[in-house]
Amino acid sequence: MPKTVNVHVSTADAELEFAIQSSTTGKQLFDQVTRTIGLRETWYFGLQYTDTYGLLGWLELKKKVQSQDVKKETPLKFKLKVKYYPEDAGEELIQEITRHMFYLQVRESVLTEEYYCPPETAVLLASYAVQAKFGDYKPHSHKEGFLEKERLLAPRVLSQHSLSKQQWEDRVVTWYSEHKGMTRDDSTLEYLKIVQDLEMYGINYFDITNKKGSPLLLGIDALGVNIYGKDDKLTPKIGFPWSDIRHVSFANKKFLIKPVDKQAPDFVFYVTKMRQNKRILDLCMGNHELYMRRRKPDSIEVQQMKAHAREEKEMKVGERMALQKEKQAREDAERQHQEMVERIRHYEEEMEKAHRDLELSKAEALLLEQRMREAEEEREELEEAQRKADEARRHAEEAIHLEKAEREIKEREAAEAQFLLEQKLEEAREREEETRKLHEELEAARHEMEIKERALEEARNAPPKIITVVHEVKQEKAENHRNENPLIQNGSDSSSDDDSEERKGHDLLSDNDVLEPPSYDRVIVVDKDVRVKALSDELAASKVDSQMTRNDVIYRKNQSEGRDKYKTLKQIRAGNTKHRVEVFESL
Repeated sequence: MPKTVNVHVSTADAELEFAIQSSTTGKQLFDQVTRTIGLRETWYFGLQYTDTYGLLGWLELKKKVQSQDVKKETPLKFKLKVKYYPEDAGEELIQEITRHMFYLQVRESVLTEEYYCPPETAVLLASYAVQAKFGDYKPHSHKEGFLEKERLLAPRVLSQHSLSKQQWEDRVVTWYSEHKGMTRDDSTLEYLKIVQDLEMYGINYFDITNKKGSPLLLGIDALGVNIYGKDDKLTPKIGFPWSDIRHVSFANKKFLIKPVDKQAPDFVFYVTKMRQNKRILDLCMGNHELYMRRRKPDSIEVQQMKAHAREEKEMKVGERMALQKEKQAREDAERQHQEMVERIRHYEEEMEKAHRDLELSKAEALLLEQRMREAEEEREELEEAQRKADEARRHAEEAIHLEKAEREIKEREAAEAQFLLEQKLEEAREREEETRKLHEELEAARHEMEIKERALEEARNAPPKIITVVHEVKQEKAENHRNENPLIQNGSDSSSDDDSEERKGHDLLSDNDVLEPPSYDRVIVVDKDVRVKALSDELAASKVDSQMTRNDVIYRKNQSEGRDKYKTLKQIRAGNTKHRVEVFESL
């Protein structure tokens, strides 16, 4: 029975264990890993390992796993990582799992400062990372300090500003609260769109020298190769797009690039170890292959994946809309229930008030009865006064023949009695009117009390209105599709030590191939939002100058000069190839 070898593969969010045969090739292991996690856009990825010299390398697909210079340990350890990057993640990455894998890797590169990221952009990125993990911001559940244990900002960003953890959280939450409604996939895609505009995104750097022996850096990415100063990875000095490169090869530690322009001299540089040249050749071939594919019609496989991705997106949009309707219906039902509870509470308050009013009305009724008794007494007194007035008039008439003085006295007494009578009549009319009004108010209060008692009884007996929405979500069985990787082409299967002579080469373009150069007319995403500038000004007030790094200084200088990633690339790749090679030689 063939001997098996244990293999451990780490992905961005999983740990996998496999047992392989001694004859298993790199491609067989790679296919097994990608099938396991359901990854179909395999051409961006590779299996990375640490070699016996402690350097990072990529597993060659055509060679047997055990014949490669993987560090001998049990189990053999690999990492599934992004090896080649797209020009535009938003346009090119098709499947959600691919975007998620990219997101996890580039987020780690930002947090570990493998990519330089200015603090204002770091805060914006952190807000999308929080949206991807926690969903919509909910003030009632996302209380102050809920991000305390989250790893959101690089140590450099934290140390360069005199802000507390809570102050950083406040700034992240300010942006986070504006992402309401974004799904995890939407959030990770926005994250990728911002990160791809960073100067160091997707670049593999190598130490090289020119013919003069000047120490420089070679950067390889999706758009071509660039030359950097030894201490500046942000600002390339010279660049060559893949459309300018016809052939790449190396002999031992010398690497040679032949331009498409046959009048231009070869572009030659040197590395310290031949292993570096092997990796440079591998990255050139893979990136160039993707560069060409992007400029050709999609293959049937890619068309199918895009069609399937569109269908999945439409289905998810439909599901989100249905879930949103269900959520809205539940919220409406809950609101109606709360309104019903509020109405009952209001009725109970009104009932209590009506009881108080009734008690007050009863007191007023007692007062009314008392006043009615008093009015009756006054009426009797009035009748008595009337009797006395009549008697006085009668006496006055009888005394008509009395002496004048006595008659005047009698008339005066009669006038006084008449005045008193009229006064008593007026008071009686007023009291009768007041008694009538009090009686009407008492009747109205009793009627209103009866209405409120009936309304309260109806509210108590009516069940709350609840709306239930049944939502069916179809789950499609995920397809695992075995996918050939046509992009990585290797040279001979033979391997050799760094001190031995080896030659390898690869034609990137034939004489008939004509490729369009990349477009650099792109706008940095964060530059579109004036709020990022405002945040930058705000953070500048808390900046600790003593913690500024060389990259900070370079970035701010480029920014003050109006330069960004794409403007710089456009500038360094302008002019003819011959001139750019001459500039490289003069560095």
